[in-house]
Amino acid sequence: MTLSAMVTFAGGVGLFLLGMRLMSDGLKIAAGPALRGLLARATGSPWRALGSGVLITALVQSSSAVVFATIGFVNAGLLTLGQAVGVIFGANVGTTLTSWIVAVVGFNVNLQVLAMPAIALGMAAWVGGRGRGVALGQALVGFGIFFLGLDVLKDTFTDADDLLASVQWNAGGPLFWLPFVAIGIFLTVLMQSSSAALAVTLTAAAGGMLPLAAATAMVIGANVGTTSTAVLATIGATAAARRAAMAHVLFNVVATAAALLAFPLLLGASTGIAAAVGLGEQPATVLAIFHTLSNLLGVALIWPFTGRMVSFLEARFQAREEDPTVLRYLDRAVAATPRLAVDALALELTRIGTIAHGTARAALSSEHPQNDALQAVRATVESLGEATIGFVGMVSSGGDPVVDAALPDAVRVVQYYRAVADRAAELGRLPPPSAPPEALAAQLLALQVAADQALDAADPGQAGDRDVEAIKRASAAFEEVYQQSKAALLRAGSRGTLSAAALVRALDRISMMRRMIDQACKAARYLTHLAPARRPPAAELDPVEVAAG
Repeated sequence: MTLSAMVTFAGGVGLFLLGMRLMSDGLKIAAGPALRGLLARATGSPWRALGSGVLITALVQSSSAVVFATIGFVNAGLLTLGQAVGVIFGANVGTTLTSWIVAVVGFNVNLQVLAMPAIALGMAAWVGGRGRGVALGQALVGFGIFFLGLDVLKDTFTDADDLLASVQWNAGGPLFWLPFVAIGIFLTVLMQSSSAALAVTLTAAAGGMLPLAAATAMVIGANVGTTSTAVLATIGATAAARRAAMAHVLFNVVATAAALLAFPLLLGASTGIAAAVGLGEQPATVLAIFHTLSNLLGVALIWPFTGRMVSFLEARFQAREEDPTVLRYLDRAVAATPRLAVDALALELTRIGTIAHGTARAALSSEHPQNDALQAVRATVESLGEATIGFVGMVSSGGDPVVDAALPDAVRVVQYYRAVADRAAELGRLPPPSAPPEALAAQLLALQVAADQALDAADPGQAGDRDVEAIKRASAAFEEVYQQSKAALLRAGSRGTLSAAALVRALDRISMMRRMIDQACKAARYLTHLAPARRPPAAELDPVEVAAG
C-alpha cells in the first residue's frame, strides 16, 4: 500500500468509528426511557434476557454500549447479575449484525446513495429538532458517516488483488493463523471497537488483501480484543460493574477457545453455508457466518454453567462493597445512560442519607458514645458526597427534561445530607447537657420525641414510598415543639431557674437539632422525587457501628 492509500485507510477507519459513536450515542439517548422499560420487562427469564441482548445490540449497533448500559442497570438495581449475564451473552451475538451489514450492504449497494441522504436528514433533525429528535438526528448522521467510512475502506482494498497473488500464503495450520489472531486483537484494542476491526478485516478480505483463513483468524482476535473495553471500564468501577465486566470477559474467553479448537470445522461450515445460499464467492459473507457461528457456539457452551458462573462472580469483589467510603452504585458505565444515572443516583443518595441519619440519631441519644464515631462518619459522608457530585458532573442529560431536573436536585440532596452529618458531629462535640429543672424536662423530652418522629418521616430508606406532605407535617410539628421549648428555656433563664451557662448550652443544642432536622426533611422531600419505589439493601450496615470498628 502506498502512503496515500494508508492515509486514506486511516481516514476510512476514523469515519467508521465516528459514525459508530454518533449512531450508538444517539440511539442510546433517544431510546433511554424505552430501553429502561424494555430491559426491565424483557429479562424475566434467562432466555428472554438473552433475546433482549441480541435485539438491543442489533438496534444500537454496539455491544460495548449495551454491555455498559447493562452494567448501569445492575448498578441502578434494575437488573440482577443473573439477568445481566444473559443480556451480555446476547449482546455478543447481536454484535454480529455489524458483520452482516458490512458483508451484505457494503458490497451489494451503492453506499453513497445511503450515506448522503442519511447525513442530510440527520443534520436537519440534529440542528432543528427538540428533545429526542436531536438524538435521533445524531444517530442518523452517524448512520450515514458509518457507510461513508465503510465505502472508503472498501475502495482502499479494491485494488489489492495483486498483493494476494504476490504473497505465498500457507494456510496449513496454527502457525499460519495464530499471528492473525494477534493482529485482530491488536486492531480491536487500538480502535477500541470490535466492529471497526471486523469492518477492516471483512473489507480487506473482500478486496483480496487477505486470504480467507487469515481473515477468519482476525475475526477470532477481534472477539478477544473487545474484552479490553470491559477491562478498562472496571478501573474505578463499582463491584457490580466489575462482576458484569468479568462475565463479558469469561464469555469471550470461552467463545474464543472454542473457535480456535474448532477452527477448521467452523470455517468449513461457514464456507458450506455460504455456498448453499449462493454466496460462496464472497469472503465477507463467509466471515459474517463464521463470526455468528463462533459466538453461538460460545453461548451453547457456557449457557449450562451460567448459574455457577453467577455464583462465582457474586463472591468476588466483596471487599469493595464493604468499604463505606466507596461509591456503591455510581461509575462511568452508569453515567453513560442518563436515565439510569438518575436511578443510580437515587440509590447512592439513599445510602448516603442512611449514613447521615445514623449520625443524627446517634447525636440525639445521650446514651450513645458520640464524638469519635460521629466525626468518622461525618468524614465518610463528606467523601461520598464529593464523589457523588463529581459523578453528577459526568452525566450529560442529552436534552432529557427529566434528567435536567434531577441532576441539580441530586446535588441539593448531597448538600443537605452533608449538613445533617455536620450538625450531628457538632452536637457530638457539645458537653453533655446538665439535668434541667423538672418543669423543663418534659418540654425537652417532647422536643426529643418530635425530632425522632421527624427523622422517621424523613427516613431516606422510605423516601420512595412516603408522601412529601407527610414529611412537611412532621417538620412543622417539630418546629412547633421547638418554638415552645425555646420559649420555655428563655423564660427559665430570665427567672433565674436556669443558669446563664446552662441556658446557652441548651439553646445551642436545640438550635443544632433544628438545623439538622430541617436539612434532613428537605433532603427527603427532594429524594422522594428522585428515588425509585424500592428500599436500599437490607444488609446496609449501621453507619456508627462501621465507624466505631
